[in-house]
Amino acid sequence: MTLEDEQRQDQRITDGPEPKHIQLSAAVARLATESLTPGEMIPSERTLMTEYGVSRATVRKAVDSLIVDGLLRRVPGKGTFVVQPRLESRLHLASFTQDMRRRGLHPTTRLISCEAVEPPPEAAASLGMGTPGSRGRAWALTRVRCADGQPIAVETGWYPASLFPDLDRRDLTGSLYDIFSADYGVLIDAAEQTLWGEAADAPTARMLEAEPATPLLVFRRVSHAAGRPAEHVVSRYRGDRYQVHMSLSRDDMSSS
Repeated sequence: MTLEDEQRQDQRITDGPEPKHIQLSAAVARLATESLTPGEMIPSERTLMTEYGVSRATVRKAVDSLIVDGLLRRVPGKGTFVVQPRLESRLHLASFTQDMRRRGLHPTTRLISCEAVEPPPEAAASLGMGTPGSRGRAWALTRVRCADGQPIAVETGWYPASLFPDLDRRDLTGSLYDIFSADYGVLIDAAEQTLWGEAADAPTARMLEAEPATPLLVFRRVSHAAGRPAEHVVSRYRGDRYQVHMSLSRDDMSSS
């Protein structure tokens, strides 16, 4: 028996206190975190069956559990791959650029479009821009936000042109909040933010280099500067690359 045969026999899974699929799930998780890097493909079902001495059903159950846990992702027709770890954010008032720099990542931005338009009703209401035909103009700005070269979010925002004249002449590939403060004397100091989930449509998926229907975390933020509305932005984050952490506490409530 060769050394390779002995090593293969050593990792074969046998009946024990834990079901075989749980043992295999732990073994594949170790492989994914210790020997493979994000984006690498794990061994095929047939290889896992041979190396661990288990059935196809056991392999599928083990791999499916790791997909549910977010460690792996299956790409139809290609294989199963190690997932890029999610970036975690605590909810706070900061720009994407500031947020990424705080966690030691290199933020970059791809500018998709910037034009002065009459904002849609929801954005106009948030920005206090009046009724149709008398709203004035707002900058409609769409950007793809990246961390260490990986697309993380697509942002579509509206900003009053009267508050930020000639915004389209600025370098919009960095922090807007820094531009607002340095060039316009506008400091974003408060915001209301709403979060929901949705599936990526085809255009959004292309910008995020993701599959259509990839789960998204969507944030709508309405920001103010000294009480004046300055921003209405909707940010769509890849749910497989981003997560949110919140610290919760029980409010003091008097019994009725």
